[in-house]
Amino acid sequence: MKTVLQVALDLVHGDRALKIAADAVRGGAEWIEAGTPLIKSEGMEIVRSLKKAFPSHTIVADMKTIDVGGTEVEIAAKSGADVVVILGVSSDPTITEAILSARQYGSKVMVDLFNVDDKIRRAKAVEKMGADYLCVHVGVDEQMVGGNPLSKLRGLSDAVRIPIAAAGGINSETAPAIVRAGASIVIVGGAIIKAKDVKSAARAIKKAITTGKKVPTKLFKKYSEKELRVAFGKVSSPNVADAQHKKGAMKGIHPRIAHGVKMVGRALTVHTVNGDWAKSVEAIDRAKPGDVIVIDACGGETAVWGELASWSSRVKKVSGVVIDGAARDIDAIFEMRFPCFSRHISSNAGEPKGYGGIGHEIVCGGVVVRSGDWVVGDESGVVVVPQENAVEVANRALDVFERENRVREEIKKGGTLSSVLKLEKWEKVG
Repeated sequence: MKTVLQVALDLVHGDRALKIAADAVRGGAEWIEAGTPLIKSEGMEIVRSLKKAFPSHTIVADMKTIDVGGTEVEIAAKSGADVVVILGVSSDPTITEAILSARQYGSKVMVDLFNVDDKIRRAKAVEKMGADYLCVHVGVDEQMVGGNPLSKLRGLSDAVRIPIAAAGGINSETAPAIVRAGASIVIVGGAIIKAKDVKSAARAIKKAITTGKKVPTKLFKKYSEKELRVAFGKVSSPNVADAQHKKGAMKGIHPRIAHGVKMVGRALTVHTVNGDWAKSVEAIDRAKPGDVIVIDACGGETAVWGELASWSSRVKKVSGVVIDGAARDIDAIFEMRFPCFSRHISSNAGEPKGYGGIGHEIVCGGVVVRSGDWVVGDESGVVVVPQENAVEVANRALDVFERENRVREEIKKGGTLSSVLKLEKWEKVG
């Protein structure tokens, strides 16, 4: 089978999906998938609309069927689906009924091996049942913690003769390796549907598939623990807050920074009392390059930080400071572009008495912070990410950022935020 590019329309709005599909086709996508969220949102009508809009293209209905296979294939096929996706964890009777129904109504069946433990064994079994295609699929949630389809493809193409599709965070840099590993159908969602220029994004991935050479991309990547500083550096504090379902955002902590200044680093915590700046300054000597000093000064209004502490931090390559208390010399800190965030500003500093400690669990801006947690700060405020969740949150924040890029482009083309997101339609019922 000639290698094809399948665009996965994992959206919830039918009109947006049709516009994006049109651009993806112009960029070289041959197969068009009505993703599961889209089908659940718009029903079979979206499959009908896609078939009418693109009659010469293969329309895939990602039903993720796990029961009543015959019936679900029938309604999808009658609606215009050329390929219907059934889950490999379904029972054998569900899959065989789906295949018989597909033959009756002129469509084909793709079996998705998502969450199947022994993929080769199941692949051989469903091939004997008469499945037309297999799919190795790493779901979005698994991608956020580092999952990718490449390792799951190994050995599969040697075990079966039917074509294999691969899905899961594929972009123009990773697509060639996916093809070399045995995929004949390269399924791409986010790297196309979240792109500012969908046509160009699809074209880049198609080029990577046909030439076997990577096409560099700055977006649509997943990051590991070693790359977290880079990942968090690409997103805003609102992106991070959204990725954590509004958790982690400090309250009452204000940016004392010049426009464009941003802070990313791992926390080194300090606990002190109002006006006692000894531990705050001592923490600079203990900080590693890239750390953020986070100070619980009990919300005090007497400064525990100023210009000289900021210069000391700059010399030690500390990324910034967050103070649940007061800072002073803000004009000098602002001019040197050192990231400083505080609850209060005060001209008055206290004395270095040495109460408190360094490295303790603290509360700053209403958020629990431990040394080693990630801290992201910008002109919108400060957000803390627990270290054990950092990889997932960073990747989800990037997903938020990329989706906003796409919505922004649609607004620029004449929409509004409300009209693009269909807010009135999606207001909660009841």
